[in-house]
Amino acid sequence: MAFLQWRRFNFFEKETVKDPETDQYFDQLKDKNVSVCASGRGQLIVGDFDGNIYLINRQLQMSSFKGYEIRVSHLHQMKQHNILVSIGEDEQGVNPLIKVWNLEKMERGSPICTRISRAIPGNKPTSVTCVSVHENLNYMAVGFENGVVIVYKGDVTRDRHSKSRTVFENQRPITGLSFKTSGRDVILFVVTEIAVNAFNLTAKDQRETLESFGTKLRCTVTSDASHDNQLVIGRQDAVYFYQPDGRGPCLAFEGEKLQLHWFRGYLVVVGKDNKNMPRAPVLGTQGLEMNTVTVYDIQNKFIAYSAPYPDVIDVMCEWGSLYVLAGDRKLYQLQEKDTQTKLEMLFKKNNYTLAISLAKSQQYDADGLIDIFTQYGDHLYSKGDHDGAIDQYIKTIGKLEASYVIRKFLDAQRIHNLTKYLQALHKAQMATEEHTTLLLNCYTKLKDVSKLDEFIMTKDREVDFDVETAIKVCRQAGYHKHALSLAEKHAKHEWYLKIQLEDIKDYHKALEYIGKLDFDEAENNLKQYGKILMSEVPQQTTQLLKRLCTDYKPMNKPLVDQLSMDGGLQHIQKANAEEFIHIFVNNSGKLTEFLEHMVEVQPNSSNLVYNTLLELYLHDMMHERDIAPRVDRERKTLELLKNPDARYDIDHALILCQMNNFKAGILYLYEKAHLYQQILRYHMEHDEYVHVIDACKKFGQQDPSLWVQALSFFARKEENCKAQLMEVLSHIDKKNLLPPLLVIQTLAHNSTATLSVVKDYIIRRLQLENDQIAEDERLIKQYREDTERKRQQIEDLKTSAKIFQASKCNICNHPLELPSVHFLCEPHSYHQHCFESYAETDTECPVCAAENRKIMDIIQAQEQTKDIHEHFHNQLERAQDGFSVVADYFGRGVFNKVTLITDSPTHHRTPQGSLSSRIP
Repeated sequence: MAFLQWRRFNFFEKETVKDPETDQYFDQLKDKNVSVCASGRGQLIVGDFDGNIYLINRQLQMSSFKGYEIRVSHLHQMKQHNILVSIGEDEQGVNPLIKVWNLEKMERGSPICTRISRAIPGNKPTSVTCVSVHENLNYMAVGFENGVVIVYKGDVTRDRHSKSRTVFENQRPITGLSFKTSGRDVILFVVTEIAVNAFNLTAKDQRETLESFGTKLRCTVTSDASHDNQLVIGRQDAVYFYQPDGRGPCLAFEGEKLQLHWFRGYLVVVGKDNKNMPRAPVLGTQGLEMNTVTVYDIQNKFIAYSAPYPDVIDVMCEWGSLYVLAGDRKLYQLQEKDTQTKLEMLFKKNNYTLAISLAKSQQYDADGLIDIFTQYGDHLYSKGDHDGAIDQYIKTIGKLEASYVIRKFLDAQRIHNLTKYLQALHKAQMATEEHTTLLLNCYTKLKDVSKLDEFIMTKDREVDFDVETAIKVCRQAGYHKHALSLAEKHAKHEWYLKIQLEDIKDYHKALEYIGKLDFDEAENNLKQYGKILMSEVPQQTTQLLKRLCTDYKPMNKPLVDQLSMDGGLQHIQKANAEEFIHIFVNNSGKLTEFLEHMVEVQPNSSNLVYNTLLELYLHDMMHERDIAPRVDRERKTLELLKNPDARYDIDHALILCQMNNFKAGILYLYEKAHLYQQILRYHMEHDEYVHVIDACKKFGQQDPSLWVQALSFFARKEENCKAQLMEVLSHIDKKNLLPPLLVIQTLAHNSTATLSVVKDYIIRRLQLENDQIAEDERLIKQYREDTERKRQQIEDLKTSAKIFQASKCNICNHPLELPSVHFLCEPHSYHQHCFESYAETDTECPVCAAENRKIMDIIQAQEQTKDIHEHFHNQLERAQDGFSVVADYFGRGVFNKVTLITDSPTHHRTPQGSLSSRIP
């Protein structure tokens, strides 16, 4: 028997059902002549040959109602609805009736019967052999002994909404019916003793013959969703599974089969007891034929339970258990053991493979499966099956601590197993840096370059390890090629350059690699490795730096990108040149080339760039021995200084020129900084008489004191400087830069400066002084006369009458008419209407107002400033000539007490109509 090859277990506990109220065996079916059983919706349903239907709930409380007058032949309990479909007979003879009961609605202790219809195919009375109802309650199929199958379409619970049709006819009784929904299609399996057929009820009853043999009654069942709701039939030789399109798997379970049932993924087979298998006698069942109830785990391929029962009437599945109704009218319960108990039984027999399969089928949680894998691995390890053990340990990755496995396989003889585990650890992306290190060390110890290549250098391979750790290990083990490949593949630029420059020393490739990097990476790596590259490949490094600091684009990318081709603005990336000056520390020639390029393409370069370039020029110039190259260097240096775009620091450049004694540069920078005094002093220090005079002529307009300094300089010289002195004196005289007395005192210290040198100068100055004295005396006399005249005028105004004789208005120049307004100032006279139109105030003469306002503003300003004592004292302390400050304040009347008489008769207005306003 093929099924004997399957392992047998006792995963179900058998017990006889007891009444919870009496604690005695449940015997309420003892006297019942049971004809059919069903189960579902929380109850067991039994029909008998007297037409009664019994309902047994979970508390084993039994109720009954009269379903038929004669007998009940078939029961079908819906799974999703509390609807019971029964077939039986109310009259003698062959006259089956279909009744549909709504078990949720009771009337007088019985459920309501919602439908009664006769089951007679073609008016030919015949017995019903099987019935099946679709869960959507729209299809019901009835099979008959004469080989006819009728399908009722419509509401199964209502007779009037249902239409029937014959879908199949043959000469053999129908032994099985089953519905299956496949997409939108409704399939009806029809089984006879000689064939298995499938009808597509939604496609005009299209028929498909699946098998040319069938089975007998009660040997068909439909599997659950875990096995895709397949049709299962049992034959003498095997159990067969069917889909609508053909036969599926076949299990060679030999032996005569009486019933087939399905329970939670198990196939339950009731068969005749095998007389060849010795069993203990079953007490109290004399005269009953023994049947065997066998529970098969189809998925895991083992027998979960097998035991003999006396003349099994039916097997029902409810409340998570199997209930076997035997011929002795006892009800037996088969309670499945919990998963943990079943696993422990398998562990005791070291049947770990089956335990794993069972746990998976029972949807065991991940932690539970890991425990099984671990126990299985430990078992295999203890037996010396290291290959099998490592396969199990690999399944624990992610849950079991990796160190637990690694410690077991650290022995050198098991390095292959350890390598396999570490590879799986990396593939699961659960490896740490230490695991990567260990795996690579395993490869290097095994000298397995092919595995190392596969691990590291395979293209398009998913990265399941820490790249940096792998690079470190390969580098330390001397596998520079692998380390380099890893670094390049995973864009570990720093590691790539370290290996190229420090280990392989291929400077050209390192520089080429930097040139392909993005801007930020290229900039950072050139800062880091620029010195060593400059020392080894100076020309290529300088060229790369020029690219980096102007308009950088990686060498492996097009010069014109898509954005530019579309007309967009191209983003220019460039580094700061001054940040790379330090890498030229031992190569001033390349630094000069680099900086010259920068100031040429970027005239707005920083002052550090220009300062450094100037320093390089001056350094080369000072160390140049040949005349021609030195002159060329001086020319380039001066051109740089005179370049209007050059942004060097003047002070820094001046120091550099002074340190290198570059005369042309010093003088140019003095002039650029307007340091004319420094230019003159430079020529004086070098006794360059001609250049002293030339500097005074060139810059004397901006700084006249240069001539005074030149006079002091030449006056200190003992050699004959008569020509220079006379020229200097000439300019001092023209611009009146020094008092004659100071000039004489300055020249008195020079023994070579004779009277003939200053004779003409002294005569001119004395003549000018005399002319000035005469002019001052003339002005004094004039001011005295004006003052006396004003005083007399004031006195006349105070003491004498003023006669107004004007005949014309001073505004409109028309003859004067009354009323008129007269002022004492000239006097001025106006028409009253002219005066009111033009005068700003009623008390002021319009003609004299402007002049008077100027005088009043001057007086007011003097009044405001004469009280600023702090300002006066500060000015007095800072002034070189304090007397001139005091004289200025005296002249402004600061020290005079000014009293303004506001009611003085400076003008007189005659009221309109007064006698004084009338001119005779």
